[in-house]
This record gives sequence, structure tokens and C-alpha cells, in this order.
Amino acid sequence: MKLFVGLGNPGSKYARNRHNIGFMALDQIASDHGFSPWKSKFQAQLCEGKFGSTKVLLLKPQTFMNLSGQAVGEAMRFYKIENSDVTVLHDELDLAPGKCRVKQGGGHAGHNGLRSIHSHIGADYGRVRLGIGHPGHKDAVAGYVLRDFPKADEVWLDDLMRGISDGAASLAAGDGGRFMNAVALRVAPPRSSNSKSKGQGEQAVRKAAVDPQPDQRSPLEKLLGKFK
Repeated sequence: MKLFVGLGNPGSKYARNRHNIGFMALDQIASDHGFSPWKSKFQAQLCEGKFGSTKVLLLKPQTFMNLSGQAVGEAMRFYKIENSDVTVLHDELDLAPGKCRVKQGGGHAGHNGLRSIHSHIGADYGRVRLGIGHPGHKDAVAGYVLRDFPKADEVWLDDLMRGISDGAASLAAGDGGRFMNAVALRVAPPRSSNSKSKGQGEQAVRKAAVDPQPDQRSPLEKLLGKFK
């Protein structure tokens, strides 16, 4: 059994905040993969589903960010889940918007949700760090994370959420590389060979227009051509 924890704050007021990107990711997974309806349990919203033979629980703590560890600890004790089977999806100031990284263990880097989880279960759990960018000054961080994503971010945010959902089965299987590949295919899809060929063709046409073929006629043929 695996436990995916999304971090955020409860209530419609916070639903589209940058700080709630972890909640958004779990909502996408639950919707795309036919997980059970959400229910209230462990001071959290909980639903469940399967990827192959692996049962996966999705947990959104409703204790507000600073107390997230309470809900995580309760769920882990009830289901007897080890730290190595927990993955926390959270906002990351130190990554550019739209970037995603997988990490096992480590510090909390001042993130209050991770700090709370550390205090309840320790540091040895997996994380999916979801980049939201940094406002530029530490004094602006609180206001920044508690503001909604602007409309200009909606395209990359939607691609990132879909990529996480595409790779969720790989994440549950512990294959971080394949998970990251699924995200990359959504966020930065490869250019098709047709597009490349088309671009090369257009470049050839432009080059021909700039560099016409040299006139290879003899002097006599050029002279005769003037009288045609």
C-alpha cells in the first residue's frame, strides 16, 4: 500500500493558491484514474484506488498547512504504512514554475507543511517537489504562496497536473525516472519529425532566395540572351 499526500489549505478560499498545488495534483489523479469518492477521515480528505495490484491512498490534510503532519501520522498508524511508502506532493519555491523533481528524504527547507510532517514521522519519506518560483525576497513569500495562480500560469499548470496523473502509476511503483518522463512529455513534448522537416524545407527555400544559382552560360549565350 502506498500513501500519496498532497499539501494545501482547506476551503474554497485557498483552492487555487500556489500553496495548494499538492491538493490540485491529487484531485487530478483521483479524477483521471477513477478513485473512490473523497471521505473525511484522519483530519483529512481521503480516497483510494489501484494501479495494477498496488493499492494507493490519496490524503489531503484538512488541518491547515502548519499541522499537516497530524493527519499523515494518523493515517500511517492506522494502515501500518512505512515512511518509505509515503510520497508528499508539495509546492517548491526553489524550483521554477512548472518544474518537477522527485526526492527521497532530506530537510524541510522552511516549508511549514514538511516541517510538521517531519515532527510526526521523521524525514525519511518521498517528495514530489512542484515548482512555483520565488517572489524574490523572503519577506514576500507568505503573501506569494497564498495568492492564486495567475491566468498566465494556467497552461503550464494544467500540463503539469496531467503529467503527474500520467505518471502516477510509475510513482506508486517506485520508478521515479519513468514518472519524471511522463511529466516531461506533457510539460515539454518533443517536436515531431514532420515539424523539423518542414522547418528545414522552409530554410532551404529562404536560402535559395538569398543565394541564387550562378549563371553558367557562355559569354556568347549571355550576349544572345540580351537580344531575346
